[in-house]
Amino acid sequence: MISTAPLDMKIPQHPTLIERQLQARVKELQAKGPLMAASLVIIHKKCGRAGCHCLTGEGHPGFLLTYKEKGKTRSVYVPQDLVPEVRQWIHEYKRIKPLIRQITQLALARIRTYVQHQKRKAGRS
Repeated sequence: MISTAPLDMKIPQHPTLIERQLQARVKELQAKGPLMAASLVIIHKKCGRAGCHCLTGEGHPGFLLTYKEKGKTRSVYVPQDLVPEVRQWIHEYKRIKPLIRQITQLALARIRTYVQHQKRKAGRS
C-alpha cells in the first residue's frame, strides 16, 4: 500500500493499530486555547515627527497580522500588548495543523483496510 502521509509518519497496516493511532491523535487535537491561521509580521514605520530617530533610522517597530479571507490576503495592525497572545494563537494553529493531516491519513487508511479486515474476520468464524 502506498501512503501519502508525511514522510515522518508511518501508517500501520493492521486496523487495530490504525485505530489506536487515530484515537491518540484525536485526543491530542484538543485546542489549548484560541487558534488562528495567520502570520505575524514585524514592520518598521515612520512616525513623521520632526527630529525623531525614525526619520534616519529603521523606524518604530509594529506588528501586522496577515490572514486569508475569501481568497484574498488581509492585514490588521496588532497592538504591542496583544502580540504575545496573538503569537500563542498562531502557535496553537501550527501545532494542530499537522495533527489534522495525520488524522486524515489514518482515517483514509482505516477506510482502505476495512473490507480486507471484515473478510479476515468472516474467515475466522
